[in-house]
Amino acid sequence: MLGPLEVLDNGRPLDLGAPRQRALFAFLLLNANEVVSTDRIAESLWAGTIPPSATKAIHVYVSTLRKALRSSRDVLETRGAGYLLRVAPGELDLHEFERLLARSRDEDAGARVATLRAALALWRGAPLADFEYESFVLPAAARLVELRQLAAEGRIEAELELGAGAELVAELRALVEARPLQERPRALLMRALYRAGRQSEALEVYREGKQLLDEELGLEPGPELRDLERAILQQDPALSDAHRPEEPLR
Repeated sequence: MLGPLEVLDNGRPLDLGAPRQRALFAFLLLNANEVVSTDRIAESLWAGTIPPSATKAIHVYVSTLRKALRSSRDVLETRGAGYLLRVAPGELDLHEFERLLARSRDEDAGARVATLRAALALWRGAPLADFEYESFVLPAAARLVELRQLAAEGRIEAELELGAGAELVAELRALVEARPLQERPRALLMRALYRAGRQSEALEVYREGKQLLDEELGLEPGPELRDLERAILQQDPALSDAHRPEEPLR
């Protein structure tokens, strides 16, 4: 799910059929291990006007998907007026990503870097990229993009703790350019630049953020950015040392 929808059987992709049938499978994956009613499925697949044939079409899609999955166990079950897609631990990249993200919260910097690198390596593109304009995908996709950024920031934070600096600048600039109003990536970029001996550039990153916040939102930078600017101006020795982030990854 962390990219275009793909189901692998011993490394070989399975044919999930026509677009709406694939969309049904994507919807079931987003609600894995939960019973979802036929009515709810129809509302999601036919956003707007649900055709009279929707229930019959869903039954046909499910039957065809069962054949495509070729599993010896009951992966896709009928439950009353709905269906349940069973997904075991380790089978879904989304679940594995969330598991690694949760595990990283209790690890030291070195282990956290390795765990978050493994989590980020699961991504193949935008989540469910082939359904990015489907209304039922949009909220989940937005949440996953946020989690991906949290994982990236958490990995960078841990690398800063371990003494990295210049090698993180290009990646951090890309994060700041993608979300210029977010303060956390900007703070990380300032730290990395200062660690690389580029104090004036770090201060310029602060000034650019301050101006953007004022022009776009009518706000001043938050306390983290203000305190960081002050520390850079004072050349606080703590900025050159390995440090532990003030806020844990959530």
